[in-house]
Amino acid sequence: MKPAADRLAQLLGHVVPGPLPVRVRAWDGSQAGPPDAPLVVLRSPVALRRLLWQPGELGLAEAYVTGDLDVDGDLADALARAGRSVRDRRSARPGPAGMAAATALAVRLGAVGPPPKRPDGRARLTGGLHSVARDRVGISHHYDLSNDFYSLLLDETMAYSCAYWTRPGDPTYTLADAQRDKLDLICRKLGLGPGDRLLDVGCGWGSLTVHAARAYKVRVTAVTLSRAQHEFVTARAVREGVADLVDVQLRHWRDIDGGGYDAAAAVEMGEHVGDAEYPAFATKLHDTLGPEGRLLIQQMSRGAHAPGGGAFIETYIAPDMHMRPVGRTVDLLEDAGLETRSVESLREHYATTIDAWRATLEERLPDIEALVGRTTARVWRLYLAGASLAFSERRMGVDQILAVRPTREGASDMPATPAAWYAPTSPA
Repeated sequence: MKPAADRLAQLLGHVVPGPLPVRVRAWDGSQAGPPDAPLVVLRSPVALRRLLWQPGELGLAEAYVTGDLDVDGDLADALARAGRSVRDRRSARPGPAGMAAATALAVRLGAVGPPPKRPDGRARLTGGLHSVARDRVGISHHYDLSNDFYSLLLDETMAYSCAYWTRPGDPTYTLADAQRDKLDLICRKLGLGPGDRLLDVGCGWGSLTVHAARAYKVRVTAVTLSRAQHEFVTARAVREGVADLVDVQLRHWRDIDGGGYDAAAAVEMGEHVGDAEYPAFATKLHDTLGPEGRLLIQQMSRGAHAPGGGAFIETYIAPDMHMRPVGRTVDLLEDAGLETRSVESLREHYATTIDAWRATLEERLPDIEALVGRTTARVWRLYLAGASLAFSERRMGVDQILAVRPTREGASDMPATPAAWYAPTSPA
């Protein structure tokens, strides 16, 4: 009988002409493909069956997270090398004869059969897109995985967003240092000082909230839709001695009330707002600020051809995400009456940040698997590997957009030369 790996090579050749982009080890131990290519291990024909029932990204992802398919070595490196190999050649849709041959190969490989059971962990959303109830479920799916999980994955700042690496190559410079440098950069761009009022929309686990209160003596209103985050930030403010400066609110951004804030920030929260809802979000941010109040948006972006997060991310990680080109976000902010003062790309910083999270995940993998299970751990392995590639290969970006609500006369009280934003230290 012909080895399974040879039949797999034939089957793939009907879709991607030329040599295999990976080396394949089949369930019978046979191997095929270039010896120097990434090694993909198919543990059973079920991996192929997943692709037959769900072709494309999601089928491959579910084969990986279930363990039906595995990768030998670094996952991100394997994805990058295989991706380049596939992009360098033209795929082809087989004709009738090719389809018949491919079907016969699939039957002989045992890939034809009923749909496999889907893995646990899919987001289960109901209700209208970006209704308050649906948003609450979507946010809970991602951020309420457990505070203990994020404590294992993140550094001591608990910042779950792109860091700002000011000393690359310095072995003593850690992810926590880079996150503090990011928090300081945001506070300096916002021009924060003692007694100022800051609105932190989508406050996460309170990294910016606590840093601004402690280092800049700012009064912070922190808003989140995640119950786990609300409990964590409330306790953290007490633990770190800033409870008198911090008000943590469990509410949707639409329900934020009051105004006259000196500054507002939304750090990687705007991706969850939605496309049709973003103009109202921009108007809400404008209306919460007093005249000359500053706004800092840190937000991921994608090209106009691919505004969402992708099938895998939207199914297992962050449902209902929407990303747009950064210029379109700037347009929406200005349409709401804000004046954009600077846009700074942090794309390369994000690849470095995600790689630090990946290293932590691998180092603490036994603890993470014990906490959330093997399937969820593999979901996050795949998510972080793909995200690192998306930023390093410029398929995604992330930017800090600084805007201001000008006075009716057009005054902004912004520095003409913002060199002070990049000062090395925060105030005592």
